[in-house]
Amino acid sequence: MAIATVSSKGQLVIPKEIRDALGIKPKQKVLLKVVEDHAVIEPLPEDPVEYFCGIFKEGTSLTRALLKERKEDKRSEEKRVARLLRPSGISKTGT
Repeated sequence: MAIATVSSKGQLVIPKEIRDALGIKPKQKVLLKVVEDHAVIEPLPEDPVEYFCGIFKEGTSLTRALLKERKEDKRSEEKRVARLLRPSGISKTGT
């Protein structure tokens, strides 16, 4: 465990013991994310594409995953539009 201070510019120096434990090298990119009420630092590999390819199950293509996500987004958008139009009596065609 280590304590660090955030500068007035929002900068944070990761203490050496933490960098060493995570294998973080100078100028290496890290992924910062919030999990519940905690900040998590995860070192990214030299090639970020390598990292992001690993988030998909083996055999799942990026295209297939994006199409599935877009289909879910479209379904959600259609439900939202239907909800917005229902109370006012406005139809999708404008008539």
